[in-house]
Amino acid sequence: QVQLVESGGGLVQTGGSLRLSCAASGRTVSMYAMGWFRQAPGKEREFVAGISWNADMTYYTDSVKGRFTVSRDNAKDTVYLQMNSLKPEDTAVYYCAATRGYLYKGVNDYPYWGQGTQVTVSS
Repeated sequence: QVQLVESGGGLVQTGGSLRLSCAASGRTVSMYAMGWFRQAPGKEREFVAGISWNADMTYYTDSVKGRFTVSRDNAKDTVYLQMNSLKPEDTAVYYCAATRGYLYKGVNDYPYWGQGTQVTVSS
């Protein structure tokens, strides 16, 4: 069983930066694709960014391209999401998720989820 714990969220002003971390335990995720998702109040959970198990592929939703960077350290079983130039519309609970094999973008493709970390961007 894989357990995921996110950290690094908080309150930041428009244009600021945050770095989210997702630490895995219970089982190594070095062979898992990892995704970052977010959910704003009243909205569905959406894919933000993802990285393949060996980091040779990354995907981003259009709204964060050029501002967010996903990376991973398999030796530490940790995935990161560097968020720069934050906007109020980035405000949401951010979740990391893990899945074996291919890098998917769908919520239902990920069986393992963290509890989420709140990111609030003030205008």
